[in-house]
Amino acid sequence: MSTFLFIIIGLVVAFIGLLVFSYFKMKNTPEVKRSEKIKILNPKNIDVSLKNRVVLVDFWASWCAPCKMMAPVLNEIAEDDKTSFTVAKVNVEQYQQLAAKYKVRNLPTLVLFRNGKEVQRLVGFKNKNTLLKELQGSI
Repeated sequence: MSTFLFIIIGLVVAFIGLLVFSYFKMKNTPEVKRSEKIKILNPKNIDVSLKNRVVLVDFWASWCAPCKMMAPVLNEIAEDDKTSFTVAKVNVEQYQQLAAKYKVRNLPTLVLFRNGKEVQRLVGFKNKNTLLKELQGSI
């Protein structure tokens, strides 16, 4: 019985150690430099930026690991000349009122707008091919 207990305690300690290690590794991961083609939205420019165009808005936060993973994917999409929509970002730490207005509950949340109206919402990390495939019917 005591051997079984030691094994269980060892596994729990290893699991907690892995969680702590992962947390600090992700926390210290540098942010990817944002593409200059990605528009930064705030309460003053969001309505004008969404009007009369198709925009994919990334709601993100600096502490969000999946958001950091999405950054290179969105940079690549924004830089692609074949992309038929604009890529934009909203930092929900800075603009909590925008997260509330658009009912963002999880990060990262990607919302596709057409002429200021939401047409599709995706939550969580998506690789480039999956993201473009899921957006294909809405663009």
